[in-house]
Amino acid sequence: MNKFLENYLAVLMPVPFRLKMPDGESLVGQGEPQFTITLKKDIRKKDLLTSASLALGEAYMRGDLEVDRDLFQALDAFLGQMEKFTTDSRALRKLLHTPQTKKNQRAEVSSHYDIGNDFYQLWLDESMSYSCGYFKNQDDTLYQAQVNKVDHILEKLHLREGMTLLDIGCGWGFLLKRAVEKYKVKGYGITLSQEQYEKFRQTIREERLEDSLQVELMDYRDLEKSGLTFDRAVSVGMLEHVGRGKYEEFLRIVHSVLKPEGLFLLHYISALKEHPGDAFIRKYIFPGGTIPSLREIIGLLADYNFYTLDVESLRRHYSRTLLCWRENFLEHREEIERAKGLEFTRMWELYLASCAATFHNGVIDLHQILMSKGVNNRLPMVRTV
Repeated sequence: MNKFLENYLAVLMPVPFRLKMPDGESLVGQGEPQFTITLKKDIRKKDLLTSASLALGEAYMRGDLEVDRDLFQALDAFLGQMEKFTTDSRALRKLLHTPQTKKNQRAEVSSHYDIGNDFYQLWLDESMSYSCGYFKNQDDTLYQAQVNKVDHILEKLHLREGMTLLDIGCGWGFLLKRAVEKYKVKGYGITLSQEQYEKFRQTIREERLEDSLQVELMDYRDLEKSGLTFDRAVSVGMLEHVGRGKYEEFLRIVHSVLKPEGLFLLHYISALKEHPGDAFIRKYIFPGGTIPSLREIIGLLADYNFYTLDVESLRRHYSRTLLCWRENFLEHREEIERAKGLEFTRMWELYLASCAATFHNGVIDLHQILMSKGVNNRLPMVRTV
């Protein structure tokens, strides 16, 4: 029996479990085991010490590691201990610190979002919203939660007819489309995903929204030279792709295209403390992805004359959203496996389940920050949303 592995996993997992390996099995921890981990192949000590997340994640992807309990429940039992996961930042330097050039960041975004619209349609809701929902009621469906989330954002922006609204990282366009329908604004979206861009353009043409909506395949850094200005701006789930060291430039550019007294709502996955990122997520799911802390973003706003108006956490909403996505994913698992292969399918289920667990355990959070460019005394004095 690999005693190092047994002792290492005992440190990571605060609950008793049974460990089965080709050369034997043992009970790890005190009490009734909550699940059984079966390892068909040994995991090298060097790999665990380089990155526990990567070593365990790859073992699961390959089918070398199995658990006999629902994957989310098993992960939820110990992912609150992620600060104990070993990470050799020097050995992982190239993975954790990728170039922040336009060319490279476009390739990183494409590697995730251009997997195929047909793939995402299998497990997202009909709005094609790939971000945290907002469950106002216990019985809200995933679709209703996504409508709630968009309406929640739009209400915070205090939109009025004729205003212009910029969406940085607009995805498949649901937020802008709803803003146009509800508030009769002019919407302008940018994305780096070719598939999202083409699908949104198709929607605009089919629904004859050319007078109200426009989408461009554009890096946010090109906004400044566009000559455009906007009354309102929003960014949902895009800041995670900007990268540490570029947040100042991002905020400066938003400031440059926002009109005086304009409002900007920033919706992003956040962390309690600054961290270079998770090696497994970086390598297989979101290349280049970095989660900013709340304090580092809040701390930068004053430098760009942004006044913080409201901060809200939707952490538990994201955990529930991810569980809804995983349920949909599992309903189509056989179809996904036929199209993408077993290893891809196991990788994506692990991604969805582990993210749901990390949100549930407070390892990561989701914040919405509403800010104004300069002082805005025209807004209601009472919070209504």
